[in-house]
Amino acid sequence: MLFADRGYDHDKYRRLLRQRGIRPAIAERGQPHGTGLGTFRWIVERTISWLHGFRRLRIRWERRDDIHEAFLGLAVCLITHRHVQRLC
Repeated sequence: MLFADRGYDHDKYRRLLRQRGIRPAIAERGQPHGTGLGTFRWIVERTISWLHGFRRLRIRWERRDDIHEAFLGLAVCLITHRHVQRLC
């Protein structure tokens, strides 16, 4: 399933997704809010915000993908560790 906002509300996008076997969950223009799509979007935006808290990830300086991916992994470990500490 693919969640998308109203900017992608077009039959062309829905058709392309279905051809690839992906079920679209796209908000429709002109319809009132309340589809619940914002719940998932907020989680993604919050996670990106946490990752941008690490200066090295805010702007990608590394040319090698493996090094950048290693920094991403370290950032996720640190974020998870901080949240687990709050629970204990």
